[in-house]
Amino acid sequence: MSDTLNGLLLKGEQALKNGDTLVALVQFEMAHAIKPLPSIKAKLAFCLAKERRQYQQAMTLCREALQIEPDNPDHYYQLSRIYMIAGQKRQAIKSLRKGLKFKRHQQIIDELIRLGARKEPFFSSLPREHILNRSVGILFSKFG
Repeated sequence: MSDTLNGLLLKGEQALKNGDTLVALVQFEMAHAIKPLPSIKAKLAFCLAKERRQYQQAMTLCREALQIEPDNPDHYYQLSRIYMIAGQKRQAIKSLRKGLKFKRHQQIIDELIRLGARKEPFFSSLPREHILNRSVGILFSKFG
């Protein structure tokens, strides 16, 4: 990669860590114009959702990154953040869990803990509130 691209990525990453998504957005847009790598697409997608409220475009961009690298948990993490901004908590949790299946990713674990994510219902074809899911869930919680 060129020095320019590396510089943009470093500035974008640092801005994201500092919570400055507007600066990160600009950096990732310029980096994406140079070389549209999946990792750039996923982070750019999050910044688009956060700063410009372009949820559909952000989700599409992040899914493109997932098509190229379907086993990268960071892409699932970024997608979950987009879902949270869009008010789709259930989809966000699904995305986090899917990303965690590939390998341990501390940000995903931290986010699941922060969200207070619950375990999957025992009978996934039934709603969480169904008496069977509730009963089995109570039994398992009492007996481990």
